[in-house]
Amino acid sequence: MTFQTGLDRLLADPALRAPLKGRRVALLAHPASVSADLTHALDALATLPDLRLSAAFGPQHGLRGDKQDNMMESPDFLDPVHGIPVFSLYGTVRRPAAAMLDSFDVLLVDLQDLGCRIYTFITTLLYVLEAAARQGKTVWVLDRPNPAGRPVEGTTLRPGWESFVGAGPLPMRHGLTLGELGAWFIRHFRLDVDYRVIPMQGWQPEAAPGYGWPQRTWINPSPNAPNLSMARCYAGTVMLEGATLSEGRGTTRPLELFGAPDMDARAVIAAMKQAAPHWLQGCALRECWFEPTFHKHAGKLCSGVQIHVESGHYDHAAFRPWRLQALAFQAIRRLYPGYPLWRDFPYEYETGRLAIDLINGGEGLRRWVDDPAATPDDLDALACPDEAAWRDEREAVLLYR
Repeated sequence: MTFQTGLDRLLADPALRAPLKGRRVALLAHPASVSADLTHALDALATLPDLRLSAAFGPQHGLRGDKQDNMMESPDFLDPVHGIPVFSLYGTVRRPAAAMLDSFDVLLVDLQDLGCRIYTFITTLLYVLEAAARQGKTVWVLDRPNPAGRPVEGTTLRPGWESFVGAGPLPMRHGLTLGELGAWFIRHFRLDVDYRVIPMQGWQPEAAPGYGWPQRTWINPSPNAPNLSMARCYAGTVMLEGATLSEGRGTTRPLELFGAPDMDARAVIAAMKQAAPHWLQGCALRECWFEPTFHKHAGKLCSGVQIHVESGHYDHAAFRPWRLQALAFQAIRRLYPGYPLWRDFPYEYETGRLAIDLINGGEGLRRWVDDPAATPDDLDALACPDEAAWRDEREAVLLYR
């Protein structure tokens, strides 16, 4: 069966668009919101004579992807081609304001996700659904693949740890598409909202070689998401945003590697293999050297580890990026007990709590890393029950089996 995204199906089938006739339609999108021929969703939808575009919205990094780093806000603007307002949901507000909601009747959401709780596009989806429920607006998700596929990993976000990088009690690696996530949000938060998913056609999340990512051009959904390898590693390497180690921002392989000038990568890899070799399956670790051009350790030569998840090194069912990165942190803590590992700074509009804890939705992982007596089994004891419970819970919203 030929693969099609929700956007491609909506563009091709007038019957799918029929309920939109006579209604003002807005689009929430980003740079990876493209059709099969690589036309941006805004431009493609604007060509349809039976669809009336009234506004557009951009999430973090913007509608066109103009912001390189995290926590860089985007402004509102008037689209110069289509003459419609483009509202930023990562600027002066992160929840749509009343004036923004007044601009449309139906909001089409076309966002490429990475399958990780911390990726802020899913929080933006929740905020949009909550606002739509209050104001009687309709939301359609034009579904796209989860490039990380169906595997589940990580502890569930704990009560009280909700944030812009923690929309709800999800594990780090949730294994859902954006359309499925929207349905879960509605069920979990008991939202009364007119919601519809335009599902993909032919998505096979267990099929090789993509295991979630079909044979399709990769477009960066955010500036530091340059390829499928990054998407596979991200549920682990995103934790580096809460650490003093470089996650490779300012290099050509961001969020596939980690390191620092004062770290011995060879020793770290050896310590990881000794402590929990079963957590390192499904990938290959390679010692490397890199010099970030910006961000942490800019201009300094770093001793680093690259995680290889390309064909030949990758086992989709065995790879566990969250445990791998946790193990790397623990190895560094054991090798360098006094190392200033955790980065203390305002993170995604939150102060007073460490970024590593916000990222993990609780203190469990950091405490495990910092405990000299903690074993891999101890972290499994935290995560495995959460992972099993989530696999059961998500069954109700799965669209692709």
